[in-house]
Amino acid sequence: MASALLKTLIKSSNLPSSTRNLCLLTNGIVSNHTAKWMQDTSKKSPMELINEVPPIKVEGPIVACEGDSNPALGHPIEFICLDLKEPAVCKYCGLRYVQDHHH
Repeated sequence: MASALLKTLIKSSNLPSSTRNLCLLTNGIVSNHTAKWMQDTSKKSPMELINEVPPIKVEGPIVACEGDSNPALGHPIEFICLDLKEPAVCKYCGLRYVQDHHH
């Protein structure tokens, strides 16, 4: 029902199809936005690239992640607790942090 309504809205839109930035799921498979990252298999996806960044060592039990040193390129600040032995992951950018223990 919702997909039929969405399709009706798209058809009634006055914008040319090239300027519409709608992300539809057809039969629940893959959206147009995600499909563009999967077209060229020789390139790595953004998720693969961020996973190549080694975990960032931090002194102290809490880290504040902003995604980038430039606020215009980052994300909302997230305070991450580093109590676990495995790296903690930022929910916005995917960067991993681990507490650096100096014994």
